[in-house]
Amino acid sequence: MRIIAFSVLLALSCISGFSQNLIGYNSDDIQKYMKENHTEMNFNKVVNSKFSYLKYTDNNDMQTILFFLNDKAVCNSIRIVCDTNLKTAKVSEFNSRYTKKGENMWIDKKEDKNFLVRLKDEKWACTITIEPEK
Repeated sequence: MRIIAFSVLLALSCISGFSQNLIGYNSDDIQKYMKENHTEMNFNKVVNSKFSYLKYTDNNDMQTILFFLNDKAVCNSIRIVCDTNLKTAKVSEFNSRYTKKGENMWIDKKEDKNFLVRLKDEKWACTITIEPEK
């Protein structure tokens, strides 16, 4: 019984790992926000010559968040990769927070702008992409 209770608590902490749309925030503000609000997520320093991004992972490798940055270090899209066990909870969270647009798609309205939230099933994980609606 303790294992089940622990598993539920673990899953809930991972689910709430990210629910804030930080598109439009600069790199420093994202790092400050994550440090203050998501202590369960760890910053991973990455070097990539093609993309500029901030990477965060949780302690249990259940969720990874990538904040993709433009040339001015401002976030222009977000990708969350999470364990398939979190899919049901993520869908429930998105259904309660956003306007449903279609199968595994939602609209997040922020400051009169629409952002498309899309969940895609992969073989080993679920990928969630948040980007401005085109």
